[in-house]
Amino acid sequence: QVQVVESGGGLVQSGGSLTISCRTSGNIFTLGWYRQTPGKERELVSVIARGGGSKYADFVQGRFTISRDLALGTVRLQMNNLTLEDTGIYYCNLRSDPLKNPWWAPGPYWGQGTQVTVSS
Repeated sequence: QVQVVESGGGLVQSGGSLTISCRTSGNIFTLGWYRQTPGKERELVSVIARGGGSKYADFVQGRFTISRDLALGTVRLQMNNLTLEDTGIYYCNLRSDPLKNPWWAPGPYWGQGTQVTVSS
């Protein structure tokens, strides 16, 4: 059974930094981070492919960095200069199927989410 487990969420002050991590057990084509902020639907934050290519949402604006370790099946999201608008639940996603387009489309495996709260 495929496992997707997030860790590292918490409370941080505006302008601060936080790193969240995810551990997976399945075959990796892409690993991604999505978030659901208050009043909004779940949205893409960043995704990284097996080959290392990555994509970021426009709102990231150079503040976040995604990285992965294929051997460990892990993905991290380093978040800097956090704002109140970044508060939400962050979900890790694993996609194993390489055939679906676009390449950054999510797969069927989701974690339970980790809460990130940015305070003023």
